[in-house]
Amino acid sequence: MQPNDLPTPSNRIACPECGNNEEFYEIADNAVITTLYTQNDDGSFTPEEDTSQILGDIKLICGRCQKNLSMFHQRFSEMLF
Repeated sequence: MQPNDLPTPSNRIACPECGNNEEFYEIADNAVITTLYTQNDDGSFTPEEDTSQILGDIKLICGRCQKNLSMFHQRFSEMLF
C-alpha cells in the first residue's frame, strides 16, 4: 500500500469556494494579548509567557481565497490538538 492509497478522512474541512483543505486563519476581534519578556545580558529579549483574552467574535478564514468559513469554526475547534 502506498501513502496515496490511504483513505482521506471524511471530516476534513474544505473551502466551498476554492477547494482549499490545508491552510486556514483564525481571526479574533477585540483581543487582549499579554506577553511577559525577560531581558538577556546582551540586551535582547526572550518571551517567557503568553496569555490572551478574546472579547469579540472569532472567524475562520480560508488561507487561499479569504472566504469566511466561520460556519466550520466549531468543527475546527474540536479538531485542535
